[in-house]
Amino acid sequence: MAQLLKVQNFTVSSDGFGAGEGQSLERPFGHADPSRLMAWAGATASWPNRTEPGGTRGLDDYFTRDFNHNIGAEIMGRNKFGPQRGPWENHDWQGWWGDEPPFHTPVFVLTHHLRPSFTLSDTTFHFVDDDPAVVLEKAREAADGKDVRLGGGTATIREFLDAGLVDTLHVAVSPEKLGSGTRLWESPEELTDRYHLEVVPSPSGMTHHIFWRK
Repeated sequence: MAQLLKVQNFTVSSDGFGAGEGQSLERPFGHADPSRLMAWAGATASWPNRTEPGGTRGLDDYFTRDFNHNIGAEIMGRNKFGPQRGPWENHDWQGWWGDEPPFHTPVFVLTHHLRPSFTLSDTTFHFVDDDPAVVLEKAREAADGKDVRLGGGTATIREFLDAGLVDTLHVAVSPEKLGSGTRLWESPEELTDRYHLEVVPSPSGMTHHIFWRK
């Protein structure tokens, strides 16, 4: 069975932005409020960081529950790993994800500034400076037969889309409007020359866009 490259649960504003302006260590999403953008997932029964019983069921919960299903590796841009630009100042800081990263797989971080791989819990971060197709090949090998998730951010997803490498996308569109930032699209119809599109509204106010390759 073919190993898919999948975008899952990637959330954008109603005007197509995946993050706001002014990203920093304290504000990974820039001027966007992630607690508002990602409220749909955090409200579900399957949200992994849930500390109290309960939570919603239904469509939002299905996508939250499905997030790690058959995923063997992740690819992400450097901005998803951390806010630094340019050469690494030191190797002591190991990303936004803490001692127990949520990935549980090898992670390939795209960067022009390489650094040694390291492991936190069951997640190993590798730093790569290759074309998207080469990075995908490395990730597929590490995934050991499972699918590969393309985690973002926005520029990374666009890069792999432009290279024709993405098999399926699930983009959750929030009713929140950002006005500026890093944009995934002007309109989801931009992708319908290459992908089928199913649009499914959720009672939470989110609209789930499901794309699969034609």
